[in-house]
Amino acid sequence: MSVKAFELVPAVERDLLMGDKARINIECIECCGKHLYVGTNDCFIHHFLLDEVTSSKGKLSYSAQKLLHKYLGLKKPVAELRAASALERLIVLCDGIVFLVDMVTLETVPSAAGGGAKIRGVTAFCINENPVNGDPFCVEMGVLSSKRRTVQIYMVYEDRVQLVKEVTTPEQPCAVSVDGYFLCLALVTQYMILNYNTGVSQDLFPYNSEEKRPIVKRIGREEFLLAAPGGLGMFANAEGVSQRAPVNWSENVVGATVCFPYVVALDESFITIHSMLDQQLKQTLSFRDGHILQDFEGKVILASTKAVYVLVPLPLERQIQDLLASHRVEEALTLTEGAQRNIPKDKFQMLHKRILQQAGFIQFGQLQFQEAKEHFRKGQLDVRELISLCPLLLPASSSFTRCHPPLHEFADLNHLAQGDQEKVLRCKKFLISYLGEVRSTEVANGCKEDVDTALLKLYAEQDHESLLDLLASDNACLLADSVPWLEKYRKYFALGLLYHYNGQDSAALQLWIRVVNGDLQDSTRSDLYEYIVDFLCSCSNVDLVWKYADWALQKDHTIGVHIFTKRPVGKDRPELKPDDVVTYLGKHSQALVLYLEHLVLERKIQKEKFHTHLAVLYLERVLSLLSQSPTDEEQLTRARERLQALLRESNLYRAQFLLGKMEKYEQLLLERATLYGKLEEHDKALHILVHKLRDFSSAEAFCLWAASSRDSAYQQQLFHLLLGVYLDGNPPGESQKAAGGGSGDLEMAAVDLLNRHGEVFDAVRVLRMLPEGWSLQLLRPFLGRAVRASMHACRTSQIARGLAQSENLQLLHDRLKERKKPIFVSEKKGCHLCHNTFSEPDVVCLPGGVPVHTHCIAQRIRDSPTKRQLTNSSNHT
Repeated sequence: MSVKAFELVPAVERDLLMGDKARINIECIECCGKHLYVGTNDCFIHHFLLDEVTSSKGKLSYSAQKLLHKYLGLKKPVAELRAASALERLIVLCDGIVFLVDMVTLETVPSAAGGGAKIRGVTAFCINENPVNGDPFCVEMGVLSSKRRTVQIYMVYEDRVQLVKEVTTPEQPCAVSVDGYFLCLALVTQYMILNYNTGVSQDLFPYNSEEKRPIVKRIGREEFLLAAPGGLGMFANAEGVSQRAPVNWSENVVGATVCFPYVVALDESFITIHSMLDQQLKQTLSFRDGHILQDFEGKVILASTKAVYVLVPLPLERQIQDLLASHRVEEALTLTEGAQRNIPKDKFQMLHKRILQQAGFIQFGQLQFQEAKEHFRKGQLDVRELISLCPLLLPASSSFTRCHPPLHEFADLNHLAQGDQEKVLRCKKFLISYLGEVRSTEVANGCKEDVDTALLKLYAEQDHESLLDLLASDNACLLADSVPWLEKYRKYFALGLLYHYNGQDSAALQLWIRVVNGDLQDSTRSDLYEYIVDFLCSCSNVDLVWKYADWALQKDHTIGVHIFTKRPVGKDRPELKPDDVVTYLGKHSQALVLYLEHLVLERKIQKEKFHTHLAVLYLERVLSLLSQSPTDEEQLTRARERLQALLRESNLYRAQFLLGKMEKYEQLLLERATLYGKLEEHDKALHILVHKLRDFSSAEAFCLWAASSRDSAYQQQLFHLLLGVYLDGNPPGESQKAAGGGSGDLEMAAVDLLNRHGEVFDAVRVLRMLPEGWSLQLLRPFLGRAVRASMHACRTSQIARGLAQSENLQLLHDRLKERKKPIFVSEKKGCHLCHNTFSEPDVVCLPGGVPVHTHCIAQRIRDSPTKRQLTNSSNHT
């Protein structure tokens, strides 16, 4: 696609050059600074001074002043001119001769003594713009000879030239360009690269110079532009490699050069301008009779046969803006990035960022959001430029103003979408996504309040699920701007979170309570009541807890009590004293029960008043259910089970106090039995269980429970007590009917007790207690178990005794072994017990190493009730 990159500006008009001489034609040109030299076909050199003139509108023109013209006297056209400004010389090729001319006077420089200033038989020459000689007052030059297939390297001085190198070529060269040691040559049939220092050459590609004029143009360090077959402009470096894609120009190109990032080519009718970045044709200018195109230090000059022109590049920014105005984003970015090497670093960074931002807005307007986001990110866009497309999103306190000149042409999103609400919605969704990504990055530095507030408004407007995440995390939303917006879209829960984040917990709670009570409508959370309870659980403001707990308990005491039972304890959350909570919950009896259960059963707080209080509340609940008519048996059963469990498990309540409250209630006999057990009045407890309740299994369970934390002797005592209750029969004063059964039941209960728990009882004592008329068959399981237990105990004790004796003997043996002292006996020594002498070596050694006869010690043990520790030792004198 086309772009206006250059303007063709006249530099030297025909009349100024040749007056009324119609046959004079321009053959060559050279420019050095403001000085322009023109060689003509009548062997003249014309010297002009070019001044740049900029109009008030910024348009550039040239004013040419003719300083001098000089006839060279050879009657041939001036074929080539090159300036050597350091020497103040012009190098001239005319009639196959290269010679030097003074740049100021245009006089031919005479040869110096001992050296010539002319080279004959020359078809073409070029200046080495990357010289290898370090002499600043010397110019390196490559020369093509008309008579030999060689390239000659000359050093040009102020008044002489000196041949320093001659390189042979495979064919007659017809065009040359030099860079350092590298020669780029157009031979008759091909192009080649030749290192004249090493002689290494590299063929490039074939080319027929007889059909078309070859072009060899140095465009940079060790890089050349060549005219290739098929109308291609090829690039080649010193290694013979093309690192750029070719440009497709005219078949009849007569001249070419590079004005980065463009390739400018000239044919008989047109000037074509291609981009080196994407190889596309960007501009075409009509130019009749053109035959010279050269660049001089970045200034592109063209000439027809009669006049000279300057191809003036338009400012890069203007070219880029023209591309952006045509929505050619990628071309604009390519041109910007390609021009980096020609622009100072700081200026380029500023330009590049702005172009990226503009490109982003263009693609945003085209709904190409992914590309737009990437350009915004790379261009480090002030995100408020994007937010400002929705005027109400920025806080009223924001000091932001849009960039000038503006980055885009949109007044707002409606203008961008031209009223299409679907497009507006898509743009807002992108804005939500983009703001969500950049809010925690450097992009939002310095404007976090604007970004977060805008994001909150978009979330609320679009009913976006991330609204709560924003408010529950670290944010910079402005309260004054956010409150009306959240109220407008009925986001009261979110508004409460914002109040909380800003330290206004009371306002948050009041708002949420109004929602729960139905005064305000917000469906964000169906469990808002539970959320309020959790909020109060973790609230560090104790006054707020006391203030709003009453409302929560009235709403639902089961959940409301969690304010106290689930409250975490930490440095920033002071603990609520249990005594204060119990007092506070006095008017909420059901919640009080739950809280006391929390203290007693979960936290295991060991305080008598809490245990007693909970037991009293349990008892009152049971009594309340008993007083109802009809009685709800299921609820009563559950209530009694809770009471009974507490009475069994707790040891801290006041048992006598509770017993006094139950005495007149015959329905609570089991509970009374448990209390008697706590008071260790087990006979009364068992009397109730056996004679009043006739609950034998509970009686056995009572014994196990009452002895659970005591030793086996205590347990045996309880079971003997229960057996005695069974065997005593009905107590005096109670009839068989009142007792609920006959003595036969008690006897069977006693038998069952013995048979089930026989190992607990003392069998001898039981046998003494049993009536003489009982059948042994009934007691067979008990007696069998008792005998086995007795035998087991006897054998176990024997084993234990034997093990102890063995261990004792072993220890004594080890002790003697450690002493390593033998025991001496002889006929002269007497036994310590009988005082007779020893006749055999078998002796028993008493503690202290005193030997005695074995039969003496055996007799001593039989006669003595206390067994002494002995060891048997055989020693030999």
